[in-house]
Amino acid sequence: MTPVPDDPRGLDLELLRGRLDAELPGLVAGPLRGRLIEGGRSNLTYDVTDGAGRWVVRRPPLGHVLATAHDMRREHRVIAALHGTAVPVPRALLLCEDEAVLGAPFYVMEHVDGVPYRTADQLAVIGAERTRRAVLGLVDTLVDLHAVDPQAVGLGDFGRPGGFLERQVRRWGKQLAASRGRELAGIEELRDELGRTLPRSPAPTVVHGDFRLDNVLIGGPEDTIRAVLDWEMSTLGDPLTDLGLLVMYSSDLGLTDSPVSTTSRAPGHPAPAELIERYAARSGRDTGAIAWYTAFAWFKLAVILEGIHYRYTLGQTVGAGFDRIGELVPVFIEHGLTTLEELQEG
Repeated sequence: MTPVPDDPRGLDLELLRGRLDAELPGLVAGPLRGRLIEGGRSNLTYDVTDGAGRWVVRRPPLGHVLATAHDMRREHRVIAALHGTAVPVPRALLLCEDEAVLGAPFYVMEHVDGVPYRTADQLAVIGAERTRRAVLGLVDTLVDLHAVDPQAVGLGDFGRPGGFLERQVRRWGKQLAASRGRELAGIEELRDELGRTLPRSPAPTVVHGDFRLDNVLIGGPEDTIRAVLDWEMSTLGDPLTDLGLLVMYSSDLGLTDSPVSTTSRAPGHPAPAELIERYAARSGRDTGAIAWYTAFAWFKLAVILEGIHYRYTLGQTVGAGFDRIGELVPVFIEHGLTTLEELQEG
């Protein structure tokens, strides 16, 4: 995530300093400065410093309505639980649910040095060898996450793993119905076929829900994963949904210029088949149905992108590039249908 100069709307630095002094006396040594960090899906992330120490503050978006969609307690809970395991996460310092401070619940965590690689061009700069090492390290980190015993770290009640895949298909189908204003050839077929061919889930694990290269920080001489970020979609569920999403983001969209980058065109980026094989070998899980999970990832992203396009048509988006999102949706649908065909042929 890249800090950008900004008036930190949603971050009252004086009130934040007061709460930190009350809860963590001695942590802050001087006046605070803060910047909004670009890159998160929805929750707001700020880089805060007193000139000596450096921290990160996470809060819901401005004007949010549904607290359950931006649950700070949930995010704070999962990173606090995972700290000390093999999964690299920032150390959680403070959860504040008093909305009088920032206008919404928030939490504070330590700052971790590292780089989030978002595009194939960024990876090309570091070269093929380092790119390969970073992406394979991403797979290894996913295996480590799925090896965590939820009960042992206090996350035994973090979700409802029973019927997880069925609920996921239904949830995203409802999301599609609520956020579309046009016909989309094949989208119902993809949804229905996913529902008809549900695989049998392995034992549930902690699931990140949005596991991809630009949601981790990479650093150090060995390009190791320094921290996994953006846990807002985490739960207990089927671990192969995380792998399917990673495979999707590592696949070639077949477009020379796209506002959604998969990073797959970077020199040295391992092919999806190698990522699947590495995950299977290290985790011991059967990945024979990975085509279903990858097709579900294509469907989920198609729904998300259609929602963005729908808001664009209503004039509810701000910034550049939204005018091109709509043309991507049929591409994601086609990839999903093609992937399901591979499952049936297999």
